[in-house]
Amino acid sequence: MNLFTHFGKYLLMLKGMNSTTENRKMFWKEYIKQCVDIGIGSLPIVVIISLFLGAVTTVQTAYQLTNPLVPISTIGQIVRDSIILEFAPTVLSIVLAGVVGSKIASELGNMRVSEQIDALEIMGINTKNYLVFPKILGALTMVPILIGLSAVLGIWGGYMVGGWSGIIAPEIFIAGVRKGLDLHNITIAAYKAYIFALIISSIPAYFGYYVKGGALEIGKAGTQSVVVSCILILIADYLVAAIAL
Repeated sequence: MNLFTHFGKYLLMLKGMNSTTENRKMFWKEYIKQCVDIGIGSLPIVVIISLFLGAVTTVQTAYQLTNPLVPISTIGQIVRDSIILEFAPTVLSIVLAGVVGSKIASELGNMRVSEQIDALEIMGINTKNYLVFPKILGALTMVPILIGLSAVLGIWGGYMVGGWSGIIAPEIFIAGVRKGLDLHNITIAAYKAYIFALIISSIPAYFGYYVKGGALEIGKAGTQSVVVSCILILIADYLVAAIAL
């Protein structure tokens, strides 16, 4: 299959899931389940990665900031903008592509291989709407929240490490974080969050939904979904930055 064939099937999958929900109660139950799996299930790794990203950014910024004419509060500004614009949305989304994306691909792939999807379709259920749409909607709900939490934790991690290591006084760091805050950067981060959420949910759903074969093919589909998702995240990151900045 070539690229255009995959892209066409992907668009048809997205079109097919946008139909009237047959059982709203079951759909809502599945949506809440996906929100819990994506949000609560990814929370520990989000917290760990965010804290260390902020800490490393603070240490490396202080190491490179050797000009005595540059105020030390600049460290807070650099950490804030780096976390909000790049590290929180992009790095975290790449991690979530592996955590969330592989789970979605393997779950749908297993249902396809074990003919559960075929059984649902025989009963007249729109499997794209029942199985795929709640996963994408759950990601669109929870991933931006996780990215916002990551930005806060990243800045806080830089604040704590800066104070503990003696690199920068806490009050100076906070002054740098508050100085020259541009709300447009937060808007760009929000755009990235929703675009990346769509990528890390819909791409693995596509590979899992259309998998053919057995257990080996499920593993390959999961790997392909993560690789493609990461590449698309980086491409989308560049495009958003080039257009919005």
